[in-house]
Amino acid sequence: MVCNEHVPALDEDLKKTLGPATAKVLAEHLGLHTALDLLHHYPRRYAERGELTSLAELADQIDEHVTVVAQVADARVLTFNGGRGKRLEVTITDGSGRLQLVFFGAGVHKPHKDLLPGSRAMFAGKVSLFNRKLQLTHPAYEPLGVEATTADAVDAFAQQLIPIYPACKQLESWKIAKAVDTVLPTAQEAVDPLPPALREGRGMLPLTEALLKIHRPRTKADIEAARQRLKWDEAFVLQVALARRRHADTLLPAVPRRPAPGGLLDAFDAKLPFTLTDGQVAVSREIFDDLATDHPMHRLLQGEVGSGKTMVALRAMLAVVDCGGQAAMLAPTEVLAQQHHRSITEMMGELAEGGLLGGSDRGTKVVLLTGSMGMPARRQALLDLITGEAGIVIGTHALIEDKVKFHDLGLVVVDEQHRFGVEQRDALRSKGKQPPHLLVMTATPIPRTVAMTVFGDLETSVLDQLPAGRSPIATHVVPAKDKPHFLTRAWERVREEVDKGHQAYVVCPRIGDGEDDPKAAKAAAKKKAAAEEDGDKRPPLAVLEIAEQLAGGPLAGLTVEVLHGRMDPADKDAVMRRFAAGEVKVLVATTVIEVGVNVPNSTVMVIMDADRFGVSQLHQLRGRVGRGSAPGLCLLVSEMHEASPARARLAAVAATLDGFELSRIDLEQRREGDVLGQAQSGVRSSLRMLSVIEDEEVIAQAREEATRVVADDPELTALPGLLTTLAALLDTEREQYLEKG
Repeated sequence: MVCNEHVPALDEDLKKTLGPATAKVLAEHLGLHTALDLLHHYPRRYAERGELTSLAELADQIDEHVTVVAQVADARVLTFNGGRGKRLEVTITDGSGRLQLVFFGAGVHKPHKDLLPGSRAMFAGKVSLFNRKLQLTHPAYEPLGVEATTADAVDAFAQQLIPIYPACKQLESWKIAKAVDTVLPTAQEAVDPLPPALREGRGMLPLTEALLKIHRPRTKADIEAARQRLKWDEAFVLQVALARRRHADTLLPAVPRRPAPGGLLDAFDAKLPFTLTDGQVAVSREIFDDLATDHPMHRLLQGEVGSGKTMVALRAMLAVVDCGGQAAMLAPTEVLAQQHHRSITEMMGELAEGGLLGGSDRGTKVVLLTGSMGMPARRQALLDLITGEAGIVIGTHALIEDKVKFHDLGLVVVDEQHRFGVEQRDALRSKGKQPPHLLVMTATPIPRTVAMTVFGDLETSVLDQLPAGRSPIATHVVPAKDKPHFLTRAWERVREEVDKGHQAYVVCPRIGDGEDDPKAAKAAAKKKAAAEEDGDKRPPLAVLEIAEQLAGGPLAGLTVEVLHGRMDPADKDAVMRRFAAGEVKVLVATTVIEVGVNVPNSTVMVIMDADRFGVSQLHQLRGRVGRGSAPGLCLLVSEMHEASPARARLAAVAATLDGFELSRIDLEQRREGDVLGQAQSGVRSSLRMLSVIEDEEVIAQAREEATRVVADDPELTALPGLLTTLAALLDTEREQYLEKG
């Protein structure tokens, strides 16, 4: 351990401890500001001094910054430019793979002296490919010399575990290790959040010991024991935060909403032309039980694409209207709000025309409120809400504006909740006289571990049955580059479906009208970067270009129209109405059709550049077809090579219709931090050791323990260490993350 006269405090800025230059790099590139941050910057893996890292793995890490431990096989100095230039080429090996290191000019002399054949060292640099060979140019290195003399000492030295830290170009792993050495004495001050009985009962290390062992282990058993303890810290503290929110919610008052017998809900159920699935009945019962309590419901309804979530939500809204309340459904886009309004009024029929000529006596008004509505319609909608004439309102963020007042808001339904910020949800909920009940819906299947972590303050209901009459969807990958005749056949299939009286979607990653919208430009750049990681340098295909090519080529003679997010709202609505009416045969669109769009006559979807979309997003898009009695077909067009990771993703989507299985595959293929999403960076930064994919048992056990601890002591007065750690977790960003309800 490096000796340092100044032992920093846990919350002390690293500038005082490590100097401004190192502290600046740690802050700007790794987000580490204090000694505590650095203590929680855990090693990514460990190498033994005598161990040679597998260089074969580097083939998948082109353009990434890596740290390897290897042995020098040979080194030679070459001259060029008539002897004026010098280049040192060093070959390192692990016996099964080789990697070339290159040093130029004045940087040749020192490595030539240090890196002798047979010597071992740690090397760090960016992996590149030159003349089909893997290479590190001017890598940083740290020789691993043997200072011991006896055979036992040499063995001990060779087996010593070297921590390899998540690093960056500006600061190599071994320099981070030295910085950790400097702050390691402060681990003695770390506050232990686990109740002693819990820690001892599960045989876990004290926190101080876990921190020392994770950074400077003597054995592999040390690492495992430290990992288990630190995973528990992360899982337990987060679950306590969520348990306290659940407990606080039970103390809030709410108006119980029990559906009136013989009312609007019964009238609606009586006119349904089909039978609800067992799943819909069971979930509705859970919701009705929640609505009948005198504290607000906080429930997450997740279900497969097309599993009938909207029907369950509508029945909940009708139950609230039955007992004099109002219900608001918040949708993320105007297209989706309009679609919901159309489908709900169609399902309700005369029951959606309360107070109107021809409407039912038991009916209510269902109004739409969006930002693009004309002033007269908007005024009428606002009046219907404040007088209570409208029992149900469906809208976008326009619902949140100060001018919108309710007579008695009893239920808020949030569709595709991840599209909304916390402030937007809270602003709508604050419009009730008392806190309204809340139903959050998502069509993105969520593995149990993620649901417990990301939505831990909500009770969860799952719809995993598809309604009777839904047709299966066949999915195929179309390798457009390797087999162009497959793409030709894809367009023939579209024509065949249209000839049978059906319709088709064609989805593209971008609009193509010039990226003048910064948000659209940013999204396009992100998709391009993701594709380039998979080795695809082409610009993403665009809606406007593809629509023009199709209308003048393989789909000539068919009615082809476009739909994207930057169209005027009235134009978008008009296109969707024409498509729903069957006037438009082929709709070329962006992912604006991803959720909620319901045109049962659409049987085929062609997704261009499918490799640029995530697994879950492809599953969502695919759910737009096969919604009627005719079978659905989804064609995933890709120009990527068959052996690429992108094609593996597409093959996974083609292989199963199980959204929960696909969501798991999706998470396994993404970096762990991305599971919680960019907007939830606060909690993402707190999950350094815990894997929401792999650590299901830890998360489930931590949830049980947290629920019990909070039930016994909601204020945590007997657990000051836990309270302190919780306060550190719940900064502004993390509060926003936890405020799902």
